[in-house]
Amino acid sequence: MRKSIFSIIVAGMLAITAAIPLAIAQSDPPAQLATTAPDRYTVVKGDTLWGIASRFLKDPYRWPDVWEPNKDRVKNPHWIFPGDVLVLDRSGKSPRIRLATVKVEPRIRTDELGLAIASIPSGVIEPFLSRPLVVEAGGLANAPKIVAAQEGHVYMARGDLAYVTGDVDPQIPNWSIYRPGQALIDPDTKENLGYEAVFLGSAKVERRTTPITMRISDSKLEIGTGDRIVPTTRAELVDYVPRAPAKDIAGKVISIYNGNSVSEAGSMQIVTVSRGARDGLERGHVLALWSYGPTVADRSNIFDRSAAKNTVKLPDERNGLVFIFRVFDKVSYGLVMTATIPVRIGDVAQKP
Repeated sequence: MRKSIFSIIVAGMLAITAAIPLAIAQSDPPAQLATTAPDRYTVVKGDTLWGIASRFLKDPYRWPDVWEPNKDRVKNPHWIFPGDVLVLDRSGKSPRIRLATVKVEPRIRTDELGLAIASIPSGVIEPFLSRPLVVEAGGLANAPKIVAAQEGHVYMARGDLAYVTGDVDPQIPNWSIYRPGQALIDPDTKENLGYEAVFLGSAKVERRTTPITMRISDSKLEIGTGDRIVPTTRAELVDYVPRAPAKDIAGKVISIYNGNSVSEAGSMQIVTVSRGARDGLERGHVLALWSYGPTVADRSNIFDRSAAKNTVKLPDERNGLVFIFRVFDKVSYGLVMTATIPVRIGDVAQKP
């Protein structure tokens, strides 16, 4: 009986292994060092984890494979601070990177000073950590709305008064103003993934009147009657580690933020990807961007008229990397870290 059970278990394991694609069943090869990888590097103010990883590795998202976490740093063993000295150890089968020395009193440094370097350039993504919103159809329908402007104005800008009806908590001082935007559609399944609510500006409660009087404190776009307000949320800290997803994930670039008339993006621009938490995508995941090869006319023989009607499909090309920093259920926002050619709507974003 024992042998029979063991045989069943082994057979089951072999069947599962056979069903796994070869690329997943095999372990990833060791991370490759950059050609100019230093033996030592001293972290300076303004560094990012991505930038440091790029100094040492050809693929910065392989950082978790080479970093020896400093377990003395209680909150996050991946945190690195200006002044830290990183040492590259090439002696083993795969490279390792570690701190040259262990700093004393790590809790004081992480909790009180908050000087740990960011994963990616925080100044670029900070405005997008709490906006835009992705909502279901009618997701803003019950939010308080602007019903009138001061002196009958049609549009409002910074400094103007707005009058708001709805469930406004006067104890909340800061509010964000949104307008329902374009539908986010999966180009493959045609599923409606939600609506991107366009951020218009900010407002503060001026007086507890009926309707509530608010003053526009900032305006990015024209603000009008019918626009909705929601409490301003605090931006989340950027403390995640760049890494590849554990499983295969493949989506597409479905929009370029604030780019209603723009179909291309480059490095340090923000794109929307048609995959989210339900697909296993997490903050800190890095996806490879692939551009479809176009179909072009065969011009190899300009004297053969029949050949001119032939077409050739050029191969798809890996174009760059996108760092996912904000995840909703069905979609995510990512920062394009590298792009050899412009990133276009419809490009594939998948596990590298």
